[in-house]
Amino acid sequence: MQIAIDEAFTAGIETWKNPRVGAVIVKNNRVLSRGHTHKYGGIHAEKDAIRKVSREKLKGATLYVTLEPCNHYGKQPPCTQAIIDAEIERVVIAETDPHKLVTGKGIAALQEKNITVKTGVLEDIARKLNLHYDFFYHHQRPWITLKQAVSLDYRVAARQGQRTAITNAQVSEFVHTERSNFQGILIGSQTAIIDNPTLLTTISSDFPPVRIVLDRRGRLINYPSLNLLTDKRAPTWIFTENSELQGKFNTNVSIFFKQKWTIEGIIQKLGHEGMQSVYVEGGPSVHHAFLRQNLVEELITYVAPQLIGKGGVMGMQSDGQVSFTEQDIKVIGNNIRIVERKIENV
Repeated sequence: MQIAIDEAFTAGIETWKNPRVGAVIVKNNRVLSRGHTHKYGGIHAEKDAIRKVSREKLKGATLYVTLEPCNHYGKQPPCTQAIIDAEIERVVIAETDPHKLVTGKGIAALQEKNITVKTGVLEDIARKLNLHYDFFYHHQRPWITLKQAVSLDYRVAARQGQRTAITNAQVSEFVHTERSNFQGILIGSQTAIIDNPTLLTTISSDFPPVRIVLDRRGRLINYPSLNLLTDKRAPTWIFTENSELQGKFNTNVSIFFKQKWTIEGIIQKLGHEGMQSVYVEGGPSVHHAFLRQNLVEELITYVAPQLIGKGGVMGMQSDGQVSFTEQDIKVIGNNIRIVERKIENV
């Protein structure tokens, strides 16, 4: 199973809304093949492994797979049928799929054909392959990560309305890669106007993260040349309470208008659109709004060795204690990356 987990990691980010899955076929204590989920719409891990082995060798073999095989028609036919047709004798599964179209159905379909099924092998390790996918289907809303960069005196900018470089170039490169692990990147209109970011990643993908801007008052109507509104390099979604924004921008820009948006309402809408994860980049007011509603699963803080001073803008504030169950600390050049996560929610 550990080999299957390692294989799943090679699937990368191109599986998009599909989970990363690894599979290994074993017979007579010998590994016959390995497989992983291919690009979204492509073959799944089980079929990838099966297609590499002759029918004769497959008969009576054991399949190790990190996630329950699907039993429905989606972009691909059911993996359970491929397993049955291959006359595989035993299937060992790490994790039951939380997607309601799959949960238990794949296991039942195999057992109906007298295939021996064992579940829960290295489940805790396998679950880390698809934290966002699992969370989305367990809770019907996207996984929310807040990211901030702060000085030693916990400032995010030298003064209000001024763009301030805080972290080093290595962190900047790291963040661009980090963004690619999420399906949406969210900022407030203030950040969009001051920084004029692209919110793109350095990782090439056919499924770049959606750029999401919270613009309650519709301020962006006065800044039509912003990168997010003109570059067409990724979709941009704007949540606003100003109806005048509708129809004002390029075709890659979608306007979500409502007379009154709440953070809960925005997250609900993102979930309805199938977005499994959101990387919230700022600033402090937006971060505070998510913290206030207890809708944060992960907090990533980059700390740089400088003091900005009392005139600087403070980082995010919480109205109360927030407890995380998992922490990870990494040194990036002369900066520190601190990750805190509520892993028990998955």
